[in-house]
Amino acid sequence: MARIMSLADAVAENVRDGDTVAMEGFTHLIPYAAGHEVIRQGRKDLFLVRMTPDILYDQLIGVGAARGMKFSWGGNPGVGSLHRFRDAVENQWPRPLEIEEHSHAAMANAYEAGAANLPFAMLRGYIGADLPKVNPNIRHVTCPFTGEVLAAVPAIHPDVTIIHAQRADRKGNVLLEGIVGVQKEAVLAAKRSMITVEEIVEELSPPSPNSVVLPTWAVTAVVHVPGGAFPSYAHGYYPRSNAFYIGWDEIARDRETFTAWIKENVLDARPEDYARYAANTLAKVA
Repeated sequence: MARIMSLADAVAENVRDGDTVAMEGFTHLIPYAAGHEVIRQGRKDLFLVRMTPDILYDQLIGVGAARGMKFSWGGNPGVGSLHRFRDAVENQWPRPLEIEEHSHAAMANAYEAGAANLPFAMLRGYIGADLPKVNPNIRHVTCPFTGEVLAAVPAIHPDVTIIHAQRADRKGNVLLEGIVGVQKEAVLAAKRSMITVEEIVEELSPPSPNSVVLPTWAVTAVVHVPGGAFPSYAHGYYPRSNAFYIGWDEIARDRETFTAWIKENVLDARPEDYARYAANTLAKVA
């Protein structure tokens, strides 16, 4: 059953050195505030998993928190490269980074297999692709019924999944609305789950047709963090800060500029100030 906790306590209890950590959200509801608290608490040797790693994982990689990453696309959406990610892969700074690249379809199927407690996922994919040549975790199985050869990838079983959502009730039931990616599957596949939310309400309103409700028994911790998805967006609460994504390109290009930004905006910040940080930054780049 979910417990309502502070951000600092939730990270301290649920994210451990060496963990496999999934922080999911597809352009929307990306758990930035939680990721910053992971950095603040100095977690290390994390194996990061995410369908579309963008700025948040660039930050985690840049501070040396990650030993590796499983992903299906990595970049600054609409802008270009992730410079801290590239520096780690190309120059081993601040440490070498193990990478395992997949397609979007393979990642989604691997999460679903993890949620179903299966050892691997099967899909029609990778036909004519080069990824199997460089990724030994892409293999093939033959259907015992039809003889069709299918791609197979290991199921994803995170130690902890972290997501952001719009609302939770006081029992720990969580509502996500708008664009949803693999958040539900990532939570159900994990040993532990931590969800930051914009609001904690007495009762969840009737969900819209495009919504997901995660029941309290599937959630470990719920944390009230208004603005917790900034600079991504939270449907119904605030827009995506496109200017921030553009600005990140310059910040992340240089190691010293990146390090100074992290110190000012993450290491020297307090978790309870994230809503103020998000509002102030939105005002600056609006």
